[in-house]
Amino acid sequence: MREVMLLYVTASGPEEAKRLGRHLVERRLAACVNIFPEMHSFYWWEGKLESSREAVLLVKTRKELAEAAREEIVRLHSYSCPCILEIPVAGGHPPFLEWIYAETPSR
Repeated sequence: MREVMLLYVTASGPEEAKRLGRHLVERRLAACVNIFPEMHSFYWWEGKLESSREAVLLVKTRKELAEAAREEIVRLHSYSCPCILEIPVAGGHPPFLEWIYAETPSR
């Protein structure tokens, strides 16, 4: 079975999220990126409890492209330590999974 990965990524706001998402899709590192333009985050950073508004990207790609997508996100991201989680997809609608593969050619 073909392996699909979902990347969960946070960004400083909707504009950065759009820039990152468009870049990944244009370069065929992702078939699709969904953006949730606003969420509120609480987290520890450098010994201090922080609170901020961020945007979330859900990046749909094939497993073999996840590392390249992650590297591009790190390269372009405004954060020194961006949140990027690789979540394996255990199943899904087969035609949709095939579409992800069709839109992300192997390298």
